Amino acid sequence: MRILKQAAAVAMLAVALPASAQQLSIATGGTGGVYYPIGGGFAEMINKHIDGAKATAEVTGASVENMGLIMRGDADLALALADTVYQAYTGTDNFEGRRIDKIRALASVYPNAVQLVTLAGSDVHSIADLKGKRVSVGAPGSGTELNVRALLEANGIDYSDFTPQRFNFNETADAIRDGDIDAGFWSVGPPTSSILNLAATRDVRLIGLSEEELAKALKEDPVFAPYELAAGTYDGMDEAVQVISIPNVLVVNADMDEELAYQLTKLLFEKTDELIAVHPAANNTTVKFTMDSTPVPLHPGALRYFEEVGAEIPDRLRL
Repeated sequence: MRILKQAAAVAMLAVALPASAQQLSIATGGTGGVYYPIGGGFAEMINKHIDGAKATAEVTGASVENMGLIMRGDADLALALADTVYQAYTGTDNFEGRRIDKIRALASVYPNAVQLVTLAGSDVHSIADLKGKRVSVGAPGSGTELNVRALLEANGIDYSDFTPQRFNFNETADAIRDGDIDAGFWSVGPPTSSILNLAATRDVRLIGLSEEELAKALKEDPVFAPYELAAGTYDGMDEAVQVISIPNVLVVNADMDEELAYQLTKLLFEKTDELIAVHPAANNTTVKFTMDSTPVPLHPGALRYFEEVGAEIPDRLRL
């Protein structure tokens, strides 16, 4: 049962915060994905429910760029893929030599599905068929590209095997629609507007993973998890499609005021229905999902909230 239904759900949400916390920037992603509406929806919730705070959602290059924004203090909150967050926190892989150890989590909000889309008449039926094709692998600095590279390399496919294009979600949809590329990847919470719009104007096909391809991907990256795109997620999807997923994490800098972090976490979980009204991906915004999926320690303010509601907090989420 959601925390929303607990007896003290909303009694203390409107709390005055320090003047330094008044202007909050939420780093999201491109307008064609889920980060931007989720971030915008949460900004509206902050503006409505937390006295003394005003938040704005910012369009960014998504996960990788957002880690830098948090590190430099150019954003107060950010959404990012769990693998990107973990790599930044540990200084590994794409963050080798530039560890961002001040990253702290408030919550895991929803899972991303790595979705590969092509036109229905295409001869691309599997990731192996991408060889020799023109393929969008995601915007520069995005978590989509990190996920795509890990997925493909785990299955023996290198960027040299095809022509990679680094487009954002809307650009990818437009390029598929216009025949400028053969296929494109999205790492995003389904359903996402850019694929919905593409499927409304063109017959498309979602490419699934075989059991062997899935197993190789899960072995490559410990934050990957199996995920089934339900039939009917997009127009023309008559059957479920097996893909991989990655949690999306709402992160802040460790230096954020503890009371502010507490109020933000409380708001997210006690007014979740307002976020679901913005995007259905927020149906996954639960305390359990945060406890199960978050890859880095929680901010002390978030910890205080989870302790108050009696959550079973894993040791890995405490410093």
